[in-house]
Amino acid sequence: MARRFVLHRDPDTPPAPSGLTLDYAAALNPQQLAAATAPGGPILIVAGAGTGKTRTLVYRVAYLVETGVPPEGIVLLTFTRRAAGAMLARATSLLDGRCARVRGGTFHAFCVSILRRHADRIGFDRRFTILDASDAADVLDVLRTEAGLHASEKRFPRKRTLQAIFSAALNRDLELADALAERWPQYLVHLDELEALRDAFGAFKRRNGLMDYDDLLARTLELFATHDEVRRQVAAECWHVLVDEYQDVNQLQARLVEAFASVHGHVTAVGDDAQSIYRFRGADVGHILRFPARFPGTRVLKLEQNYRSTQPILDLANHVLDRAHAKYEKRLFTEREGGERPALVQAADASWQSRFVAQVVLAKREEGVPLNRMAVLFRSGWCSYDLEAELGRRRIPFVKYGGLKLAEAAHVKDVVAHLRVAENPGDAVAWNRALQLLEGIGPKSAQQLLAWIRQAENPYALDAPATSAKYEAGLRRLGAVLDALRREDAPLAEQIDALLAYYRPLFERVYAEDADQREADLEGFAAVAARYPSRAALLEALALDPLDLTTEEVEGTDKDEPPLVLSTVHSAKGLEFDTVFLIEALDGVLPSQYSLKRDEDLDEELRLLYVALTRAENELYVSYPLVQHRRGAGAYFTNPSRFLEGTPERLLEPWTLVEEAPPPALPEGRG
Repeated sequence: MARRFVLHRDPDTPPAPSGLTLDYAAALNPQQLAAATAPGGPILIVAGAGTGKTRTLVYRVAYLVETGVPPEGIVLLTFTRRAAGAMLARATSLLDGRCARVRGGTFHAFCVSILRRHADRIGFDRRFTILDASDAADVLDVLRTEAGLHASEKRFPRKRTLQAIFSAALNRDLELADALAERWPQYLVHLDELEALRDAFGAFKRRNGLMDYDDLLARTLELFATHDEVRRQVAAECWHVLVDEYQDVNQLQARLVEAFASVHGHVTAVGDDAQSIYRFRGADVGHILRFPARFPGTRVLKLEQNYRSTQPILDLANHVLDRAHAKYEKRLFTEREGGERPALVQAADASWQSRFVAQVVLAKREEGVPLNRMAVLFRSGWCSYDLEAELGRRRIPFVKYGGLKLAEAAHVKDVVAHLRVAENPGDAVAWNRALQLLEGIGPKSAQQLLAWIRQAENPYALDAPATSAKYEAGLRRLGAVLDALRREDAPLAEQIDALLAYYRPLFERVYAEDADQREADLEGFAAVAARYPSRAALLEALALDPLDLTTEEVEGTDKDEPPLVLSTVHSAKGLEFDTVFLIEALDGVLPSQYSLKRDEDLDEELRLLYVALTRAENELYVSYPLVQHRRGAGAYFTNPSRFLEGTPERLLEPWTLVEEAPPPALPEGRG
């Protein structure tokens, strides 16, 4: 570990302005003020749920700019492009136009900006194509088949499992054998073949100018490791590094933060260990817990004043979090007065649970709480099936979150494949998809054509290869549209129009059964594409921040009424609602039965419960069915979540549901 030496301020450097534009003390509470105006060096801000971390980070950006840090020297890293844009917009509105020059975005986008300048130093074309997870899985499927592994006597992983295995090992910096032992022990017998396949996958991507999501991070680290002058250059441009949601970083992202801050040493990480719930994506709560060890001299500051929930809700959340094995100590509090105790609702079965939720939702709506200010949360998607039927019966409109991404829809991927080929003629994955849309061309014919394309002087002149007459005309049409797309002077909107005119006949044949339902997605894609200045910008945005499909809504009688929210807890993180129902709070569900063997897995399930509880502002109902019915197993008694066992009634009020008595029968002869 290198010794740290603190430089005194250069006497020729102009001092920070004595009078600040913003009144930070008036705008922030004492804890937020200490965090926003902290001096340089490594800082960890442990921000509890609802404590105004975004506000604090926005004011920190403004403070750094006001005190003389060049805006271009501030790097704000987030997990969504939207979050970075919103924070920088708020900072700009607070201060002045200088904050707009702060560099903000996702880890992946920031790495792309570095690789576009330096990828050739590690053997990649600077115009490399970015593969999404689905494309990466397709490449692995081709390589798996070429190696004959699909015909293995012992079951070999399929393409999506292969992609998940390799991604998990890379993002968590594990040996492949360790990643398999932890989550896929049944495939350890194939370790040698999997290591060879992973090597072939890497060689294929490098040969064809392709990078997947994981490569964007890993190849940046490779660049830094092999060309230290590039690391120093990039880090020298990062005067202050700010990282939002640090509890969600994986091993590669944690190493990148360290590299970006390696020259100036100024890094501010904001996060909440108690809301680290994305281990399945590679996030590791250990990174935030070990931040002070990674950055010696770290000051740990806490945000504990909650602006969302009532104190009774916070008391329950604090009590639940006390059970965690590893954590930063903090106690959420609020200056709000009053509030009802959260309720623990025991229902006879799932049907009674659903009736309870629907009845309270309708009552709250009558009291003036809009449906979209109420949410029903659950551990897994299946937990809401019975409730969905009950809401439909009562014609209560709802929306259930967690659907496909627009860029993952097959027909949209078809269109994007053509744009990718026009941008990068070496993109074999996109070529393969575009070619196989033509009638008569299957995987074998596509591979033969790709071999010709790789050697061709003009790969878009598809009238040249000697081919079967049955798809010769289709190839000519494909070549013509690709040739038109790659013209530099063609506006993107015109490129999309020309491409859709070519694609629609193929689309109507390939998706004949449901082309009408898919058609709206093509129109929506065209509208979204029109917002981008170039084809390259569109493709990069699609790869880094896929567009959402409209979530599936079930309409009620009033089509203008915003719907009730149904959501997994994972999808609800970062949101808040007046009233929250947490259903199916059963042992074996929350915590999941698969998490019971290891303390770290149980801790993540506990944090998931904490996240669910802290979404509620005013009212919180935690419910579970006393009896479950399972196909093949019949009825059986359940237990509420072990995380709620022993909770004092002063924190969690027990409720029991009873059936309303039927009206008395009328005397004989009446009615």
